[in-house]
Amino acid sequence: MTVEAVIWDYGGVITSSPFEAFARYEAERGLPAGLIRRINAANPDTNAWALFERAEIDAGRFDALFLAESTALGHPAPGRDVLPLLKGQVRPRVVAALRACKARFKVGCITNNMVAPEAFSASAQSYDTVMPLFDAVIESCKAGVRKPDPEIYRMMCRTLGVAPQACVYLDDLGINCKPAAQLGMRAIKVTSEAQLLADLSAATGLNFEEEPA
Repeated sequence: MTVEAVIWDYGGVITSSPFEAFARYEAERGLPAGLIRRINAANPDTNAWALFERAEIDAGRFDALFLAESTALGHPAPGRDVLPLLKGQVRPRVVAALRACKARFKVGCITNNMVAPEAFSASAQSYDTVMPLFDAVIESCKAGVRKPDPEIYRMMCRTLGVAPQACVYLDDLGINCKPAAQLGMRAIKVTSEAQLLADLSAATGLNFEEEPA
């Protein structure tokens, strides 16, 4: 089926990956590598991260629950320390690709995010600049549902008025790409900016790989 829509994740796709900041934090504090991701992957529907992304708890409760979860693994880490690590740097070439896609296709954003003070949010100013480019945005903290629940992808398809089979989907987490692919989307797991641009070029027939003049 012809591509009609390109659907984007935000953190780790439009911006640099928060995993890089997680790794720096762990190294600076002598924590095991991958600890934060391991905490977030445990009980993925009911842990502090999941509850916060569905807006079922506030920042204070997240701080306490994340500390309890990390302490249970033997390495106490307050949630309030982790939230600022979500800030990422916007990738200008990816935003340029988004603009080019918008000229040809419908574009949407599905993001797992949190209702939190701006200091904890993913670079609020750039977020406010990029988000208006999308035809539709679904934020987990407002929708009450988060990836990888298949319903959030269906919600986007209904909003854009497209079939899943007509969509390209980009995300930096394989667990979030899997349900998109199962629904019939062409899912691209993002591992780097260069790989994103190459795979998006192949999926859409547009050329995003050339460096801007």
